[in-house]
Amino acid sequence: MAKILDTNHTSFTVSDLDRSIAFFRDVLGFEVTSKAPRAAEVIERVTGIKGARVMIAYVRGPGHSIELIEYSGPDDRTGVRPRACDTGFCHVAYDVTGLDELIEASAAHGVTAEGEIITVDQGPNAGARIVYLRDRDGITFELIEKPA
Repeated sequence: MAKILDTNHTSFTVSDLDRSIAFFRDVLGFEVTSKAPRAAEVIERVTGIKGARVMIAYVRGPGHSIELIEYSGPDDRTGVRPRACDTGFCHVAYDVTGLDELIEASAAHGVTAEGEIITVDQGPNAGARIVYLRDRDGITFELIEKPA
């Protein structure tokens, strides 16, 4: 019987691979596990995008890998920046300690708060402080600091 066995990775397309790697490595403490180009013909076949050219890096944090992809082709690629209320928006959430320090360190990498830091008063994260941070490419990170 077919079934999901595990989560392999989550992927984000970024405009500056080295900048994104630096944020994950230097702020979030992720390990860079690989960085290399991929064969254009393979990427074209997988994505269905003619002229696709990429450099891909993997960063590994607690229990999960993030794939970061920088496309150098095709020439007509664009950027998107959906709001949290827009269909297709997504974010990745991390349980953290030292929320205020992470917010400060993130700002040095161009990753800034979208809204306010709040204390949740309901649901499974009741009592936690949370914030949405967003990078220059529109990738959103939710940081959750649970009460001690």
